[in-house]
Amino acid sequence: MNRLLPLTIARQVLNHLPESGLAYTYDSEKHRLIFLDAHNNELFYFRLPLVLSPNLATDEELSKVNYIILLIQSGHCAMGFFENGLNLDHKVFRSYMVRMKQGVSQVKYLKTKGKSRAGSRVRLAETSEFFENINQRLQDYFADYPIHRIALSCSKILIPYLFNSKVPTPFTKNDERVYKIPKHIPIPNYEVLLDTNKFLLRGEFVYEEKYQNQINAFLNFQ
Repeated sequence: MNRLLPLTIARQVLNHLPESGLAYTYDSEKHRLIFLDAHNNELFYFRLPLVLSPNLATDEELSKVNYIILLIQSGHCAMGFFENGLNLDHKVFRSYMVRMKQGVSQVKYLKTKGKSRAGSRVRLAETSEFFENINQRLQDYFADYPIHRIALSCSKILIPYLFNSKVPTPFTKNDERVYKIPKHIPIPNYEVLLDTNKFLLRGEFVYEEKYQNQINAFLNFQ
């Protein structure tokens, strides 16, 4: 089961933690709290809004968070810079990367079938340019702003193209700021980018039904 919470309620949940009496640990990779029993068994989880830390969440802290959302699929990318949850800049890229008859990307085709002909070379050239454009925009963001988090949705097969582009990615695959978005993303466009941001600004309890009473206790603290 899961329960999405608006940012204001998620902040109140964090402020209520010292009174809950429950043990928990912070999972930085998934930006969530893991609640534990007396034997350190995992009970349930609370995914934090992207702009909050596991420490007490204050308005002062919120004002310091800059982040990038980067959504990549074959031939489609939507990306943006956000400050305090607000989108200050965005860019959408499209590229001819999909083999029309097969409906698969040229990158995936080459991994299974090997090299092919002229049309394939065009698609590969556009693939290279696609990731160069993405990385150039990322370079611009990193040059202009301090970046605290990088919310990323990108299939594993495209990750090498992102990080091995002629234009370097301004962060590494193992950068602690990288956060893999825990949500299925449709074909990226500006609307999908904004919807993803709304999701990331919410908190989320993930739990089994038997823990419903404990979740309710968190939500009835007022």
